[in-house]
Amino acid sequence: MEFESAEYAREFYELYGRRMGFTIRNNRTRRSLKDNSIIGREFVCSKEGFRGGKCPKRENGVFQSRPVTREGCNAMLRIAAKDGGKWVIYGFIKEHNHDLNPSKIPPRRSHRIAFSEDEKDLKIRELSTELHREKKKSAAYQKQLQMVLTYIEEHTQRLSLKAEVVADKVKELESAEPEDPDYE
Repeated sequence: MEFESAEYAREFYELYGRRMGFTIRNNRTRRSLKDNSIIGREFVCSKEGFRGGKCPKRENGVFQSRPVTREGCNAMLRIAAKDGGKWVIYGFIKEHNHDLNPSKIPPRRSHRIAFSEDEKDLKIRELSTELHREKKKSAAYQKQLQMVLTYIEEHTQRLSLKAEVVADKVKELESAEPEDPDYE
């Protein structure tokens, strides 16, 4: 069987695993000594191998129990790059040493991401709508403020004209000499 890319091969094995009732993970990657490009990949059942003894002991000597996730399963798919860019299967072990149950397979990570992106898209849409509403309000407030400023400017000009007229009248009155000497 041939694949266009290693990703297509992984997708194929992942879908096969879901149909059969197991999940997969990447195990090994082989690189070329010439140019360090990937020339081989190995995908295994997620229950391949055993849990390592990496957990440090607690002070009282008791480990916190975790569920067993690795059971030494040997099921795997091994692919290699051919000349021309295609990928071929050169190793496949079908047998599992554990029960397979297709109904208990968790959703794919990409589906969880797509779901959360849908939630993000919804939030973005809500925020965009709110932003648009606020921009409309802001534009209305700016229009009202501009009307008030225009009115104040016109009113100030009218008052200035009236003040000039009054100042001119006062100057006229001051410059006019009274004919009556008793006028004061």
